[in-house]
Amino acid sequence: MKFWNDFAEKHPKIAKWVREGGLFVIVSNLITVFKYLLLTFLPAAFAFMGDRSFGWPGIPLTLFGETFQWNILGYDQAHGGLAYFTAYMIAMVIGECINFPIQKIFVFRNHDKPGKQIAWYVAAFILITCIVNSINCIWVAVAGKFVAPFIYNIGTTVLNGGVSMVVFFFVNKIIFPETVKEEKEEK
Repeated sequence: MKFWNDFAEKHPKIAKWVREGGLFVIVSNLITVFKYLLLTFLPAAFAFMGDRSFGWPGIPLTLFGETFQWNILGYDQAHGGLAYFTAYMIAMVIGECINFPIQKIFVFRNHDKPGKQIAWYVAAFILITCIVNSINCIWVAVAGKFVAPFIYNIGTTVLNGGVSMVVFFFVNKIIFPETVKEEKEEK
């Protein structure tokens, strides 16, 4: 600890980035594992919805001999459809509902009122989800042809977690500026 304390004293800005970045990666990876577990079991819970296609814009693609509908949101019938998309979104939303307060309070040490931060976080989540899902629908279709579902679910959560982690780190740096808890209590 002496080494870290000396380093932090000499280089406070770098130490803050290292501390925040390290904690952010640890928390994000734990949340990614949690999302993976949810995504492994939740699709069965929504099997009653059937596998009917649910997605937009539904552009037909063929890659590696697999034909599927490319969607920004949703999945075609052959790759889980509405049931898989529902499970996917529930896993992602639950994960982010857990992630938000941990990142805000413990990682970035922000004690401001969360109203505007939640709005920015939700906007970032929607944008990131659209980007990731548009990639993920390709991954699910192609990987589903070659590997078992538990394997492509690992890829899904790593892809989602990896892209989200990189983008959300910088989003969080902006929306969660460090505040001192005592200052907030005095106001």
